[in-house]
Amino acid sequence: VHLYGQHIGTRAVIVGAEGVSHAAADTVRAAGADVLALVTELPRAPAAPAWALAARLRHRTPVLTGTKVTELLGRGRLSGVRVRHRDGRSTVLACDTVVFTGDFVPDHELARRGALTLDPGTRGPAVDGALRTSRPGVFAVGSVLHAVESAATAAREGAHAATAVRRWLQDGTDPGDPYWPGGVPLLAGPPLLRIAPNRVTPDDRLPYLLRTAVPLPHPALYVTQDGRPLHRERFHLGTAVPHRPLKLTARWTHRVDPRGGPVHVTVGRPHPG
Repeated sequence: VHLYGQHIGTRAVIVGAEGVSHAAADTVRAAGADVLALVTELPRAPAAPAWALAARLRHRTPVLTGTKVTELLGRGRLSGVRVRHRDGRSTVLACDTVVFTGDFVPDHELARRGALTLDPGTRGPAVDGALRTSRPGVFAVGSVLHAVESAATAAREGAHAATAVRRWLQDGTDPGDPYWPGGVPLLAGPPLLRIAPNRVTPDDRLPYLLRTAVPLPHPALYVTQDGRPLHRERFHLGTAVPHRPLKLTARWTHRVDPRGGPVHVTVGRPHPG
């Protein structure tokens, strides 16, 4: 679109309402097409409110929440998208273009082919706070590690991992290091979807990134191991919402028992162990 002025249609529906969905809508408009709506099954738009406000006021594009795409219509060429609203009503949005956005997974092909241990929450390589994977000498950062974080997050992880990579290149395998590979599993309990890094050692210092499945007004996070409290952190400003990261400090990692059970991060009350 931007380099060659490619034409992609005249009327488009964007499936998804994340920040990347609004960016896709801007690209569609740059190609000369109208954006009829952004559609998401979530009850609340996951992008920052400013995105939805700009879409509605500047571009007159509604963000349809609680709305599911049930059918693509047309023969030879798309003619419409059938959607079902949260109240059960069905509507056809007449369009010739549909763009699917969001719902990303990590770029983990090499990790899987390399038989690295994957974390079930992120579906990327399981890593500790030094971003070490289950295979000595192999590190993971950015979109290999988790999906849909910012470029600034990837750069910060890369800079953080550089110190550990340099140490590995200088020292190689360290028989005295009890933490490679892996450390203790770090598990996020519902409604939290995932946490990265997702292994923990007492020396970890990189903040942890979490994602939630539901809005959490002023959440309190509890970190426990074998029923023993390690840390409590309350977020007083705003609401944690799906598709936006929630950051947990790593100031408590020195309390972790490397020979103990998994460390649990829960919302609202401690994990019983």
